[in-house]
Parts: sequence; structure tokens; C-alpha cells
Amino acid sequence: MKVVLSIAGSDSSGGAGIQADLKTMTAHKVYGMTAITALTAQNTTGVTAIMESTPEFLGQQIEACLSDIPCDAAKIGMLPSAEQVKVVHEKLTKFKVKNLVLDPVMVATSGSSLMKNETVEIMAKFLFPISRVITPNIPEAQALTGLTITKREEMEKAAEDLGTKYGCAVLIKGGHSIEDASDVLFDEGKITWFEGKRIDSSNTHGTGCTLSSAIASNLALGKSLEDAIRNAKSYISDAIASGLNLGKGSGPLDHTVNI
Repeated sequence: MKVVLSIAGSDSSGGAGIQADLKTMTAHKVYGMTAITALTAQNTTGVTAIMESTPEFLGQQIEACLSDIPCDAAKIGMLPSAEQVKVVHEKLTKFKVKNLVLDPVMVATSGSSLMKNETVEIMAKFLFPISRVITPNIPEAQALTGLTITKREEMEKAAEDLGTKYGCAVLIKGGHSIEDASDVLFDEGKITWFEGKRIDSSNTHGTGCTLSSAIASNLALGKSLEDAIRNAKSYISDAIASGLNLGKGSGPLDHTVNI
């Protein structure tokens, strides 16, 4: 069985973070391991408290996993501190982890901030260059590039700017786009669009976590990056459309929709 490591925060309500990642990995029939960067008290309406793992303990979790069970891919989500970023870089480099999918989680779907501003620059410096692909949404891409993104051409430029600067593939997610829910990939000089229709649903809690872990799962299974994204996008569309309708805010996805 293929193995995927998730390095991310815990969502007490089960819709995002580590919990969403493990559900997604199970749905893709890969074995999921975890290194928890933070505990959060949150639900569909927002995040009320965050307790960070110490950098030392985060490193120990990763070391414990990878020294015993090598992974075929890894996914990185919430990283609250620059010290954590450096530890993650050290461990992933030590164990020569490939197929790294990085979701630069800056703000939760509910609008709650999940990353300190000073951490973003360190994350870009240390982790973007070792990633197979990074998956920012439009607000995150705007923060990373300083560009204003309101149309497809501007999504393409932002993806190309980031990919050229850091030497990694960049998938900018169009879920926040006013046009549609299509995503754009820049990889080794090539632009590829993944078309998608906007689904009329408020059940979008954990969409970024789910997409990035689905891409990592598909890469672990041997899919090309384009096929991994295409498969992941299909999975997440089904999971949103299923409509669990749980909670008083932005509800979670149905991660078991295809099981």
C-alpha cells in the first residue's frame, strides 16, 4: 500500500486539517500518517483557539513516522510558525521526501487567520523550492505575489511568477474567482487549465485541505501531476455536491462520497 504523510493542524470538528486529510487518503486507498502542527478548537463557524506544537515535538513526530515507514508523498497544510517551517524543511530534506504538495494555509474558510505574517516569507523560502506543487487559492496567491487577481489571465501570471521564482509547480485554485471554479497549473513553463463549474453549496469547510491531500494521494499512486489534479478536482466536486449540511456555518465535505 502507498503511504502519504500529512503535516497539518487538527480540526476538532473533523472537516478540515488532519481529519480531512486522513478521510481523503482512506477514500483513495492509501495509508495516511500524520504530524500535527497545532490543535485547534474550531467548527463550521470559525476558529476559537489554537495550541501550537513545539517545533521540537513536530520534528519528533515526522522523525518517528519516516524513520519507520517511508512515504510516497507528503502534504503540508497549516504551519503557524517560522520555527516549525524550518524543522519541517530539515526533516523532509533528511528523508528525501518526494511528491510534496504544499497548501499555503493562511486563512480558514471561515475567515480566521491561521498563519503569522512573518511565517509566510520563511515558508516560501524553505518549502516552496522542495515542493512538487503548491496550491494557493486566489487570496493567498495575491498575498504571495502582490498582484490583484480578478480574471483568468491574472491567475496565469501569478502562477507563472511564483513557479518561476521558486522552481516549483503552482496550482492556483479558482474557487474564489468571479468567473468560475476553474484552476490553473503552471509547471515547467506550461500552463494547463482544469475547468470546473461552481457548485451552489455552502458546504466548503476544508476544501483546500481535501484537494491538496487528494493530489498527494494520487501522486503517491503514481499518477502524473496533471492526472493527480484532475482526479482530485473530480473527487472534491463530488464531495461538495453530496451536501452533508452539517453545522451552522460553512459545512464540511462528504469525504466518503465515493465509498
